[in-house]
Amino acid sequence: MKNILILFFLIFIPFLSFSQIDIISERPSFDANYIDQSPEIDGNVLNDNIWKSVPSIGPFTQTKPLIGNPSSEETDLKIAFTKDFMFIGVVCYDSSPNTLVVSDSRRDANLDNDDSFLFIVDTYNDQQNGFLFGTNSAGMEYDAQIDNEGVGNRTAQRQQGGVVGGTNLNWDASWIVKTQIGEYGWSAEFAIPLKSLRFSTGDNKIWGINFQRNISKTNEISYWAPLPLGFNFSIKRVSLAGKMNKVSLKKPGNLKLLPYALTQLTNFSDKKDLKTNIDGGADLKYSITPSLTLDLTYNTDFAQAEVDKQQVNLDRFNLFYPEKRAFFLENAGQFSVGSPGEIDLFFSRKIGISSNGSIVPIKGGGRLSGKVGNTNVGLLSMITDASDQLNSKRNNYYVTRVNHNFNNSRSSIGAAFIGKTISKDLNELNYNNNVFAVDGIWGIGKKAKISGFVSKSSTPGINNNNHAFKFSANYDWNSWNIYAQYSEVGDGFKPEVGYLERSSFKKPSFLIFKTIRVNDNSKLLEYRPHISGRYYYDLEGNIVTTYTHIDTHWAWKSGFEVHTGYNIRKEWVSENFDISNLQIKTGEYNNSEFQFVLMTNKSKNLSFNSRSYFGTYFGGYKISNNASLNFRSGDKFSTAISINANNIKIKGEVLNAVISGLNLTYSFTPRMFLQSFIQYNNVSNLFSVNTRFGLLNDANTGLFIVFNILKDSDIIDEINNQQITIKYTHSFDLLK
Repeated sequence: MKNILILFFLIFIPFLSFSQIDIISERPSFDANYIDQSPEIDGNVLNDNIWKSVPSIGPFTQTKPLIGNPSSEETDLKIAFTKDFMFIGVVCYDSSPNTLVVSDSRRDANLDNDDSFLFIVDTYNDQQNGFLFGTNSAGMEYDAQIDNEGVGNRTAQRQQGGVVGGTNLNWDASWIVKTQIGEYGWSAEFAIPLKSLRFSTGDNKIWGINFQRNISKTNEISYWAPLPLGFNFSIKRVSLAGKMNKVSLKKPGNLKLLPYALTQLTNFSDKKDLKTNIDGGADLKYSITPSLTLDLTYNTDFAQAEVDKQQVNLDRFNLFYPEKRAFFLENAGQFSVGSPGEIDLFFSRKIGISSNGSIVPIKGGGRLSGKVGNTNVGLLSMITDASDQLNSKRNNYYVTRVNHNFNNSRSSIGAAFIGKTISKDLNELNYNNNVFAVDGIWGIGKKAKISGFVSKSSTPGINNNNHAFKFSANYDWNSWNIYAQYSEVGDGFKPEVGYLERSSFKKPSFLIFKTIRVNDNSKLLEYRPHISGRYYYDLEGNIVTTYTHIDTHWAWKSGFEVHTGYNIRKEWVSENFDISNLQIKTGEYNNSEFQFVLMTNKSKNLSFNSRSYFGTYFGGYKISNNASLNFRSGDKFSTAISINANNIKIKGEVLNAVISGLNLTYSFTPRMFLQSFIQYNNVSNLFSVNTRFGLLNDANTGLFIVFNILKDSDIIDEINNQQITIKYTHSFDLLK
């Protein structure tokens, strides 16, 4: 290890002269503006007299490619409030508007590779959480909830996406955006109803706020509140946002009823059986205060949710499948505690989905979430029905979560109580499992943070080693990202409403990551050498898994990127296990592999990315490649062909595990789309098709038509089903 660290730091020497100049100074600010009349939301900012009366906010400063330089194109930005709305008007001047790039017009599609504009509001000024909105020149709607400044957990799967990555992209608010393209470039108008946000009422409040503009022709990223160089710095870093002062808003009424009706036809080809289902249910949303919301749900259904990507388990530990159901994803960060993706004390996917992936009927439940003063409050209770077919009893799931944020800091302290009960009926309790936890974050200025949690579980018959904890420290500044962590899980720790990647371990881990900008005249943009490691031991201190990763990322200004890495692994297998037809026997295995990643410019009509590994594996050899070829035609049609191939050879036995996928999307408008995801897994002989048509009225409401094909050729399962679902959801604003 010592020699590895010496080699790593020698890599930096030729490039240290190009370290960035710290551009962070006093954060920009402005006073909120109030208008009596709303602007017409049509995208025409330049010719609207309302906007002419509102002062502009600026300028914008580059982070990429020329950090600290003014943006290459002018951006005229304005913001104003009425008693019911927050309005954003922006003119993105462009010297060559014919080069504007729109890669996807579907709601919540990635804006990184488009000519786009985004903004984030930290309505409580807690420097940790926010609401993110964005659009491109086609008027696409992009919104997300940001938790923990968008920083995810560093697990074996690297940084997680989705909600566990600190970015809840499945949060959908009710708002409007319109755009216009002209010889000047393009412009956009946002109308955000205040009832779609959470904030503290009263006079002279301060909101954190920042704005971002992406210019695709030069791969440029610029911000209103400039950000330093570093891998973890983005608009989500609300502790570095600017300030909007003198925000004085009153309580907006918010009471919504969201009923749905569903009809479903399922054809069981193997059983020559046809099943019809007609169902309905409803959600109720009431804002007790602008900061505290009550959600009630009855006969909850998630037929329109995206399907999981198939995976093949090439090890002896649990696979992680992210939550994709809208009800559980809203305000999910408020209930998160533990180490997401590794030691999740609450994992909502355990509700309504059995261990084999079957759907368990959800009778209903409720959720209270929001803020009381500086304290985040989350209460959740859900009841799933008994099922004779699945041999399951009635389950009641409950979560209590509080988290207090300290003023003018990135610090907090919290506690959680999570559990479930199992019963034949409401009057007879058969089993219960509970988890208790306390956690906290100490923000040391803007540069460093110490965080951790301690937890114990209560399970009938288990009284020893029922603990789990994690402590971490990280430093993110001046192009450095450094962290150290230690986590531990006892063999008696059973979070039955949570997720454990593996149980019974001690794990230290670390990362040293440096981003180095090359001189402005070079075609190479930056160089990112880093080293990381994670080391698992059993509770007696014996090695289970060690992993050391040495890598260098090379990024060009053209958008082309190459990663060259080397991984060193050690595995101690205490019990025989199988990977499909391969048997891994007990013993010590020393493995090493080369890693090669290639990415082309994703803003182009045709792009390609691949991640390849070559090396030894459990006494044999493994060649892995995860590749994707992406094509788009304008802003309407896009397709991605993916393949995850693993060729493993151990003691003469061979496993070729291949998961292939085809994703097709056609966007008629930003609110009407047709999407199909086709997958084939040769290990389980599983072929699946998920085709979804969506005609959206508002946030995640409207008409959904979903067609599923599932064909499993496995001798044991022999599944051959076809299903079509028609679901309509409507939102009634009862206080409009």
